[in-house]
Amino acid sequence: MINSPLRIASVFLVAAVPLLPVPAVAKTAAPRPDPVVFVHGFASDGSTWKDMAGRFRSDGWPVGRLHQWSYNPAQSNATTARQLARKIDRVLKATGARKVDLVTHSMGALSSRHYLKNHGGLAKVDAFVSLAGPNHGTDLARWCGDPSCVEMRPNSVFLKALNAGDETPGAVRYATWSSPCDQVVTSASTALSGATNNKTACLSHTRLHADPGVYKEVRDHVG
Repeated sequence: MINSPLRIASVFLVAAVPLLPVPAVAKTAAPRPDPVVFVHGFASDGSTWKDMAGRFRSDGWPVGRLHQWSYNPAQSNATTARQLARKIDRVLKATGARKVDLVTHSMGALSSRHYLKNHGGLAKVDAFVSLAGPNHGTDLARWCGDPSCVEMRPNSVFLKALNAGDETPGAVRYATWSSPCDQVVTSASTALSGATNNKTACLSHTRLHADPGVYKEVRDHVG
């Protein structure tokens, strides 16, 4: 079969066009979330975060970025703050992250805020969460005599120093959660000037960090 001149010309034109390489699609790694350091309260330990840490894992946080830290809750919150500073430095070194998120329950808010204010934490923390934190004290602390408990009393020397000046210093994203049914720490005590202060449903003091609804709000705040 004899090809027409038009068909022959079209073949030569196609052959003459250089084949350009198809640009590769750049693959970008999914951003890794900040490590989360959980700080428990009085008469407790890191296991109290079982439910919340499990929910973070289910939502994609790697196990190596969830740290249910334990410490001696009877000691001064200032001592705990220094220990927390060393813990966070270890977490940052191990993960290569620039900052962590601090999620605290009850008295854990006090040592964590002391760390932020006095131990360089403002440069190492992205988001701070206080769940039922006695940021302005609790009258129940008058019934115990451990150093940390004395510091939780309203108008204690420790709390006056902690709350002096700016209650939410630096560029950290502060948020608090309190319950109208908490019989240990009042909403007025937990709220911080300059923070996003949230009210929960009717939850007991020990349910705030286990409640799925509170978890979702905390996740959205740190995430």
